[in-house]
Amino acid sequence: MISYLEGTIIFKGDRFAVVSAGGVGYKVHLAPETLRSIAGTESAIKLWTHLHVRETDMELYGFLAYAEMQFFEVLIGISGIGPKSALGILGVAPLDMLKRAIAAGETNYLTKVSGIGKRMAEKIIVELRDKLGGAEMPDSVRTELAADADVLDALISMGYQQKEAREVVSRIPAGVSGTKERLSEALKTMTRGKN
Repeated sequence: MISYLEGTIIFKGDRFAVVSAGGVGYKVHLAPETLRSIAGTESAIKLWTHLHVRETDMELYGFLAYAEMQFFEVLIGISGIGPKSALGILGVAPLDMLKRAIAAGETNYLTKVSGIGKRMAEKIIVELRDKLGGAEMPDSVRTELAADADVLDALISMGYQQKEAREVVSRIPAGVSGTKERLSEALKTMTRGKN
């Protein structure tokens, strides 16, 4: 098994990068967010990897953080979730926010991923909720997560990049409640960042 890869990026595609390590080029599938964060070709990279073996091929999936790889492996353990869907899920929101959304039963985060409808989102939540502590989720956190999903959607529809929107939403203070107020706070943060 290939668990970790350290090398140089020699090519970046839309959904993968080729990493040269020890004279061998490895095609590594990456989340869109990870691809955007990579400087470009000829840059050094360190990735935690998961080797997905099927009857006819083997694919390598890479992650900048070990926790992302672990969550990816949990996701692909769910019947009906393949590695590409799992990567899509990881690209929806920061990992901690995604885990909180699943624990709170918020299907709207998961249904943003192509190929995951409401039924599959509910299945993921049912299978993962206990592992993520969903039973103790207070209503205030559920409300905050729903508002954050709406704020993310609003920022993206306004033309902000998903990565930028995710970062800003994750920095909104917990004391700011309600979609309107959280969106206002996010826009203030975006404006301050551009000045």
